[in-house]
Amino acid sequence: MTLPNPQHLHSFLNSLNEAQHKAVLHEPAAPLQILAGPGSGKTKVLTSRIAYLILHHSIPASSICAVTFTNKAATEMQERLCKLIGKQRTSAVRMGTFHALCALFLRKFSKVVGIEGNFTVCDHDESKKIIAGLLKPYKDFLASKDISLKDGTVLSYISRAKAKGTTAKEFIAEHKKANNDRRSSDFDPQDDIQRVVGNIYQDYEKALRRSNSLDFDDLLLFGVKLFTEHPPATSWCRHVLVDEFQDTNVTQYELMRAIAAPTKGCVTVVGDPDQSIYGWRSAEVGNLAKMRKDFTGTEQIFLEENYRSTGAILKASLAIVSQDKSRIPKTLLTSHPLGTIPVLRSFPSEQAEANFIAVEIKRLVASMGGVLRWGDFAILLRFSALSRAIESALQKEAIPSAVLGGHKFFERQEIKDILAYLQLVDNPSFVPALTRAINIPSRAIGEKSIEALIARADKTKMSPLDVIERIYDSHQPDIKPAVKHKVGPFVKTVRALRKLATEGTSPPDLIQRLLALIQYEDHLKKTQPEWESRWENVQELITFASEVEHDVNLVDVDTNADPSSSDTPLRLFLQASMLSSEGDNQSEEDSKEKVTISTCHAAKGLEWPVVIIPAVEQGTFPFYRTDDVQEERRLLYVACTRAQTLLYLSHVSKRKVGGETKTKEISEFVASATKEHSGIFTLRTPQLPPPARAVVTRVLGRPDAPEAEVLRRVAEFRKTTRYLDSADDAVGQSEVLYHPALGMGGNARPTATFVSSSSMTMAGASSSNAKPPTRRTPKFGSLVRPASLHPGSSSSSGAQGQILAPSKQNVETPVSTLTVPAKPFVAVQSGVPPPGVPPPVTGGVKRRLGMSGMGRGGMGFPNKKFKPPIL
Repeated sequence: MTLPNPQHLHSFLNSLNEAQHKAVLHEPAAPLQILAGPGSGKTKVLTSRIAYLILHHSIPASSICAVTFTNKAATEMQERLCKLIGKQRTSAVRMGTFHALCALFLRKFSKVVGIEGNFTVCDHDESKKIIAGLLKPYKDFLASKDISLKDGTVLSYISRAKAKGTTAKEFIAEHKKANNDRRSSDFDPQDDIQRVVGNIYQDYEKALRRSNSLDFDDLLLFGVKLFTEHPPATSWCRHVLVDEFQDTNVTQYELMRAIAAPTKGCVTVVGDPDQSIYGWRSAEVGNLAKMRKDFTGTEQIFLEENYRSTGAILKASLAIVSQDKSRIPKTLLTSHPLGTIPVLRSFPSEQAEANFIAVEIKRLVASMGGVLRWGDFAILLRFSALSRAIESALQKEAIPSAVLGGHKFFERQEIKDILAYLQLVDNPSFVPALTRAINIPSRAIGEKSIEALIARADKTKMSPLDVIERIYDSHQPDIKPAVKHKVGPFVKTVRALRKLATEGTSPPDLIQRLLALIQYEDHLKKTQPEWESRWENVQELITFASEVEHDVNLVDVDTNADPSSSDTPLRLFLQASMLSSEGDNQSEEDSKEKVTISTCHAAKGLEWPVVIIPAVEQGTFPFYRTDDVQEERRLLYVACTRAQTLLYLSHVSKRKVGGETKTKEISEFVASATKEHSGIFTLRTPQLPPPARAVVTRVLGRPDAPEAEVLRRVAEFRKTTRYLDSADDAVGQSEVLYHPALGMGGNARPTATFVSSSSMTMAGASSSNAKPPTRRTPKFGSLVRPASLHPGSSSSSGAQGQILAPSKQNVETPVSTLTVPAKPFVAVQSGVPPPGVPPPVTGGVKRRLGMSGMGRGGMGFPNKKFKPPIL
């Protein structure tokens, strides 16, 4: 064993703050909870603690178990660890998600828990298909009771039961007991639903076992059984570390206890109860308290220094989450300046809100001189349906966008086609793979024929693939209608792939051979209009397959393992593809230089320089169907703390819901926070004069843009921007850019309202009857008093394209202290730029953004020719 390098050890310890240092040096034998606020460096602490356990305490790397919630997080930790302890030691650490950890150990010890080592991981879509078939016999019964029950709903019931460790038999027993305790006169439709779900749960488990498959929840349940009942599976472990502990469910907590059993309490968990937002996934924030009872002497260390956000963003975020009086009291201290006060805006409709967002993004890019790029912006939504108006507005402004997790790579049709063949080669019993692959490409084998083949397989206790092969070989009689001739190419393909896999052919070569055997490129050309992009996805799958071997670091557990459950290259590849977590396979091209549109849930663990959160309204925050209002408050807190330098919240007075226009009120979370903490939000959009720009660049660690570049981009932005003539404009009350030549310093109050030329027709603007721009105070209920922002204003010109001279007032006026002087405005002659401002280019600007073809991630659309302002 290589001795630790004292100098290296001293170096990385010196980079930690006091709380981080204390957490890393905490005695290994004493259980530890690290409560880490957003942006407080929890990944750094976790990796540093692993390195310290290895280098200082001489714990073998192979005796450390580090559990993350995504493969992406595991990869990041591995990269950091490599820099601290080297690649060899890092590869020995047993690191991965709960699911990956269980899958790999279950393959090694499959016989112990009564399964075959070549089991297939059944994904969510395949599980729904199985349940849809099991639900059919109950269709008439449910209809007679006027009950609508969908396959996704049934799967959700089953998944929640498994997350609590409840088997099908226990689920049915609990229902019967509850039914017996209920008075016979009490009618409850839920009783019938529970009974149907219980029966389907039982049949679903039988179907999975017949197909030699486990769903994602089964991986954890069988993992608990293995680690609890078979000591050799955990005898290697000396320390367990768990990331995002607040997101663990009951089963995952039991997994941690089982793996940690040999360590006698050598456990470190990192979490933040303020970021517990997955209750709907059965996450138990109470596991933090439970651990303190189960692991005697558990100590808590708080990480409260934030390295991500400015002070103003943290102040507003804490004001929101601190309204929950039941939370563990803790705060956040920033290592950055105060920065720009977060913006809170009101709009008359979702269209106005969306148009503001699009134009404001363009304005910020220009006013920062290109320091901010499209990829620096994130629009975070409570639910994805809110994206429609926003996507449309971004498209009109030719702003490229990508939906985070909008269509995950391994859920694409062409990827599932290829995987189905390979799954069948590895596991002939996996029925979902057979039903998909048998008609790719089309072989005119009907659904009834497939059902007949599966029925014969059940009757003869064989796999459907075995039945098909025996029919093809004339060892079994054909079915009616005959399929022997039709399945010939299918059988030949599977046998060829099976032979190659047995010989140890690498997954990339297997895929290449498969593509040639079934002429998949020609199949795509005949069936898919966008076949080129789908073919590129297949090529990306080959690339992924070539990289899988570098990501496996738990395959060396051989003690008392089942000899028959060896991990073939194909099996490891299939496992990696099935256990790929959300966002792990989003390529750089999907997100590079594109505005991110994401749900707040999907954004957890990520960060962006600028975050915009629309629809901060009652019914959205908190969501009208929620059972946990405080979790909704934490969700908004998580969304706010994704922002590094600039944060925007917005709401509307009226929004269409289900085709009906409904009145909306600002979220109680924001209203109560603003009432208790004055000055945490401002009505005004940030002007970003040089000092404000300097804060942004300092936080992001980027060089400031030269003033000439700012001027150039400002001019370009104005070239495609006009001024609205109505107070009820499509953009709301957007502010004019900061510009030194306009005499607008840090205390200037700009007044002109910009809107993109592409939005002019929506706003009803006309060059023949334009009026001077007017301003109005957005409505915030009781938060502010309506006031005229410019009573008595006048103008010597009614021409479109006016620039109004600003009056003096602090740019960052807080909501609670807004005062507006009644001063007339002075209009600048239309079409004449202020001194020092380059004249606008009058030629049209044409921009075209190509389609990436990667599902909903490709949001580029051709944009019509931009028209210059009418001067």
